Amino acid sequence: MAHRAYIALGSNLGDRVAAIEAACKHMESSGRIKITRTSSLWETRAMYVLDQDKFVNGVCEIETSLRPMELLDELQSIENKMGRLKVIDKGPRNIDLDIVLYDHEVITNERLQVPHKLMLEREFVLRPLCELIPDERLPSSPSLPTGSFAQHLSSLPPLDEPISPLTPLAITQTLHPILPTITAHSSTRDTKIMSILNLTPDSFSDGGQHFNLPPTTLSNTIKSHISHGATIIDLGGQSTRPGAHQVSGPEELARVLPAVHLIRSMPDANAIAISVDTYRADVAREAINAGADIVNDVSGGLLDPAMLPTVAELGCTVCLMHMRGTPETMNSLASYPDGVVQTVGAELLERVRAAEAAGIRRWRIILDPGIGFAKTQEHNLELLRRLDELRRYPGLHGLPWLVGPSRKKFVGQITGVKEAKDRTWGTAAAVTAAIQGGADVIRVHDVEEMAQVAKMADAVWRV
Repeated sequence: MAHRAYIALGSNLGDRVAAIEAACKHMESSGRIKITRTSSLWETRAMYVLDQDKFVNGVCEIETSLRPMELLDELQSIENKMGRLKVIDKGPRNIDLDIVLYDHEVITNERLQVPHKLMLEREFVLRPLCELIPDERLPSSPSLPTGSFAQHLSSLPPLDEPISPLTPLAITQTLHPILPTITAHSSTRDTKIMSILNLTPDSFSDGGQHFNLPPTTLSNTIKSHISHGATIIDLGGQSTRPGAHQVSGPEELARVLPAVHLIRSMPDANAIAISVDTYRADVAREAINAGADIVNDVSGGLLDPAMLPTVAELGCTVCLMHMRGTPETMNSLASYPDGVVQTVGAELLERVRAAEAAGIRRWRIILDPGIGFAKTQEHNLELLRRLDELRRYPGLHGLPWLVGPSRKKFVGQITGVKEAKDRTWGTAAAVTAAIQGGADVIRVHDVEEMAQVAKMADAVWRV
């Protein structure tokens, strides 16, 4: 018989995210535990014993054939395999696995108390739990409080420093110890600049500019992007402009892989994350194995059914963008009778659920509303105006957002600027609106100018 349980995940030593991901792999390797969903990972100050580093905490939902004490034994065995050192109670540890809930049972003995006895006073347990089951309640018992988990969360006193989800860009800190992370709920976070490096002859804005360049010239371009403020470089070997010709996977790889190898060989790029802009699973696999960090899929995993399982296997971070159809057909699918914000939110939630079902952890997901993809001018404007509302769409709370309005057609239509390369001022206004709405990453062509815009917008809105 399959039982449903919720496991609290925590770490504050070493590569905290890698430790939690390793624990998840250990759980599933037994064959008796299946992780069905995960929360985001929330970075928090330590409680009780305050003189220690920040924790990363999350919750995973599991299906298991194990009874509670068997499950406890399995979790403690995993902690031991991972070399857990617990010097003092509630002190530093590389991994912490606790059973928070088990079916609707109440369990009390010398080794285990379920529901976890301190869960209702801990925001770092309640908040990730509310990403998964906000409306559920503790088991019915005279000794337990009533009310939904969301109600218990809202009753907690506000923290001096609000907790924030943490999204890693590196697969592990061991490989790239100084890559940036995204903290999507930190009020003082800086907006990450994703610079566009199209390696194609036919992209809508800069087609051919970086196509088939000699390594020295490409290296100088990359150094320029970095010096002007890029923290992520997005490599594209296939144009996704409306009506673009779709090249073969090998041709796309032939364009992308040399750039990945080049960036990873550059000392200037040690703190730069590499994103590969592709909807093909085989291209994603080769690029990540060559040293890329992020898969940026404009289709959200829809155009290649192997993409989401491949990303899960690779363990990398993925950006899921909202799009309908294909680059050839998307402009005919820009109909949103229920409202563009409501519909984009619902359709992106479907992609998040598909990613989770494929085994992608929630803390590895970034979302993109798909400005310009199956959207009219008014749709694009409404998404920018109401981005904060989209960020709070039920089921998407806590996930970071990437927005890419750079040089898009709607900017030219509004400003009257025909040439895409001249749409800098209009793009600047759109970038400012995106940051005001809560964007964590902006994807841009004009790195120097937009990095300055982002700094100013951060100074105004991120306080």
